Amino acid sequence: MLVKRLRALPVGSAATSDIQLVNAYIAGDESAFEALLHRHKRKVWSHIYLMVRDREVTEDLFQETFIKVVHHLKAGRYNEEGKLVAWVIRIAHNLVIDHFRRNKKMPAVRSTEEHDVLGGIPQPGLNVEQRMVNAQVDDDVRKLIDHLPAEQREVVIMRTYLNMSFKEIAEHTDVSINTALGRMRYALINMRKLVQQHGMELERA
Repeated sequence: MLVKRLRALPVGSAATSDIQLVNAYIAGDESAFEALLHRHKRKVWSHIYLMVRDREVTEDLFQETFIKVVHHLKAGRYNEEGKLVAWVIRIAHNLVIDHFRRNKKMPAVRSTEEHDVLGGIPQPGLNVEQRMVNAQVDDDVRKLIDHLPAEQREVVIMRTYLNMSFKEIAEHTDVSINTALGRMRYALINMRKLVQQHGMELERA
C-alpha cells in the first residue's frame, strides 16, 4: 500500500517524489503533507518575502498559501502535469497580487527608461498640494491597471511596483522573457488608450 511504503521513508526523503506525497496525503496520510511543507517551505516563503518585503505579511500569506494548497488537493484540483512547487508558488504569487490590490499599499508608480508609465519623474521637496496631486495620479494609474487583462496586469504590477526584472517575471509566471516583455508592451499600449479615451491627466507635480 502506498501510504505504508511512504511511512517507511524519512520525512522529505529524496526517494519520495512530490506526486507520491500528494497521493499519500489525499489517501489520508497527514505526515505526507508535512513532508511537502518541509521540502518546499523555504522556497515559497522566500518568493513571498521577495515581493512584499515584510515578514509579518509574508507569514500571513505563507499560511494562506498552504491553506489553499490543502483545499485544492482535497478537492482534486492539482494537475500532475506540472511541478508541485511551481503550482504552489503560483498560488502564493496570486495571493500577493491580491494583497496589494486589496490593501492598496503598492509604492508609488515607478517608471523606467524602457517603460515609462507616466511620462514624468517625481521630484523631491514637494509641498502638500503637489503630494496630493501625485497621490491622485497613483490612484488613477492603479485603476487603469485594474482594467487590464489579467496576464498584462500581473506583469505591470511586478515590473512597476515590485521592481522585478523581466527575467524574474518570466520565471515567476512560467513564460519566456520575450512573452513577459510583450505583455508589458501591450499593457502600456492599452493603458495609454484608456487615458486618451477618458481624457485623463496623469502628469505628476
